[in-house]
Amino acid sequence: MDILQRITELRNERNWSKNYLAKMSDLPQSTVSNLYNRSHAPSISTLESICKGFGISLAQFFNINNEEDTILSEEQKQLLLEWEKLSREQKLAIFNLLKNM
Repeated sequence: MDILQRITELRNERNWSKNYLAKMSDLPQSTVSNLYNRSHAPSISTLESICKGFGISLAQFFNINNEEDTILSEEQKQLLLEWEKLSREQKLAIFNLLKNM
């Protein structure tokens, strides 16, 4: 797996710039730029931060097209796709809304 390609795919799905990824991942912008400029894979700790920024786990990052683990309805898949596009603040707002329903 090309890790930078996977990061780019996840960024593109969310329409995130490299700068926004850095912000959401709590990483210096230079760290994200260096990954792309030098075309090398991030360290595990950097990748964990990036996954946290995307709101996914490392397992989810590497689990591409493996539908054997969990079978989701089309509605659940769509919900999760939209969820992944949200910022942390938006996710928190939705959690609070659901708790109060």
